[in-house]
Amino acid sequence: MAVFIPDKPPLTEPPTNYLNHVLLSEFRFLHREIQSTILTASLPHIPSHGFTLKSLTLGARDAGFLDVSVQLLPRAEFDLILFWLASRRGLLRANVEEGALFQRIAAETGVSDLGVEERVKALVLERLRMNSDVRGVWQDALAQMSLLSHIPLALNELHALSSDILSLAGDTSVDSAWYTRRLAVAAVYASADVVMTRDPTPDLTETTAFVQRRFEDRDALAAKMQGVGECVGLLGSTAVGVGRSWGLKI
Repeated sequence: MAVFIPDKPPLTEPPTNYLNHVLLSEFRFLHREIQSTILTASLPHIPSHGFTLKSLTLGARDAGFLDVSVQLLPRAEFDLILFWLASRRGLLRANVEEGALFQRIAAETGVSDLGVEERVKALVLERLRMNSDVRGVWQDALAQMSLLSHIPLALNELHALSSDILSLAGDTSVDSAWYTRRLAVAAVYASADVVMTRDPTPDLTETTAFVQRRFEDRDALAAKMQGVGECVGLLGSTAVGVGRSWGLKI
């Protein structure tokens, strides 16, 4: 009796569009990895050379890339600014998660159980101190962020910072003032950031005093306000007001 043996099914090859998708995904991943490597290597050069193409070029060399590789950063100097902001925000979160930051603040103040307000203030000051090494070149960075095409991304990063600060401070409220609180923290941080660029003291004494006054003023005003809208107006807690506090030309 004859036995029927079916033909082997033909080997199927992935469609061309699938291969293109895989290659494109790998290329984008490699592209981002190179960008991150160059930007990370550029950070130590910022205090001496600012947020400039020079810092990026030196970073590329330190990472083992050719000078021309900085062209992989389409926004050049502004990409370095955004990376600085995002990396300092990540460092702030890491410091809190390790537990050492609030322990140090509690030891300095003699208060064992810090409230949300004290934690917010401490986080604002800690983040400002992270800019102390670059305050000599930070005004140039603010000028870069003031360019029309850069303002949305700059404000987005500022909002992310204020949201992180409140979250790390233990603010879990979800009431109607959720957005208002983030704008208020952003306004305090942004104005203090500008003050810091003119602070001649090595330990940011003037900036610290300014932040303390802003929190006291904010509390005093908020206690007298009848509604969220009025409070927002007087505190300057609008997207435009916060941007102007940061020196953005809007």
